[in-house]
Amino acid sequence: MAIQVSQVSKFYGSQKALDQVSFEIAAGELVGFLGPNGAGKSTLMKIITGYLSADGGTVTINGETVETKNVAIRTQIGYLPENNPLYIDLYVREYLEMVAGFYHLPNKKEQVLKMIELTGLETEQHKKIGALSKGYRQRVGLAQALIHDPSVLILDEPTTGLDPNQLEEIRQLIRTISLNKTVMLSTHIMQEVEAICSRVIIVNKGKLVADGSIAQLKAGQIAQKQIVLVEFDKAPNLETLRKIPGLTKIEQIGRNTYLSESDHTIDLRPSLFHYAIDNQLILLTLKEQQQSLENVFQKLTQEKVI
Repeated sequence: MAIQVSQVSKFYGSQKALDQVSFEIAAGELVGFLGPNGAGKSTLMKIITGYLSADGGTVTINGETVETKNVAIRTQIGYLPENNPLYIDLYVREYLEMVAGFYHLPNKKEQVLKMIELTGLETEQHKKIGALSKGYRQRVGLAQALIHDPSVLILDEPTTGLDPNQLEEIRQLIRTISLNKTVMLSTHIMQEVEAICSRVIIVNKGKLVADGSIAQLKAGQIAQKQIVLVEFDKAPNLETLRKIPGLTKIEQIGRNTYLSESDHTIDLRPSLFHYAIDNQLILLTLKEQQQSLENVFQKLTQEKVI
């Protein structure tokens, strides 16, 4: 595994920021890392990159244990933190050459030029970083994270504050980068996750609450529930409707239209079909609801974590 997080915990005084979080990310995956503010995302990213030590558990990158004292492991990791700290008085090319020097790259100038081309900074390379737009500063941040050719890239809110055009440009850049690197992407923008990620990890209050594909999340499999939209030609008897085996919740959303919910292991559709026949009702609609990723996120992070 490119990234392996095992039972990681972290405390700030008496506050538990992370509570035995575990997951694995295979080489070449582009994974969205989600959670509300204060969920522990940035803390975990800092632990994965070796900038912060865990109070329990372990993290490995390509099989090697990550520790704050293990500086060598950072050659395998590229990191763009949320606030993207840059030396704004330096010129773009000058700054990247300085970062390349930190890694003692033998082909420093060649690698800088390669990163400038990859991140689309050709026209900006002779400008001071302080004169760049937010979008181009993010490109500089990505260039410095990639300059030593790491196999793992950790991006913390890389598109915050970008306009729609800049957002799409950075998305495309991340897609390009992910073709030959493992990428872990933290963001609050659900459309961004759906656009470029194939898998999502969600944390809430320091705990892992979901880990699966976007399709699984939207189908309710991660939330352990199935939601079926059913519409009859006339009003059913709600008392008998609620007795359908496996039904855990039913909500009327229209005149004769209902959202029914069950454990994800039980498919309600056959039971609803037979219910309609047995009660001389005509089914006008019967379909499983695909939830939006945003709705799934809200349900998973607003429910109480035990």
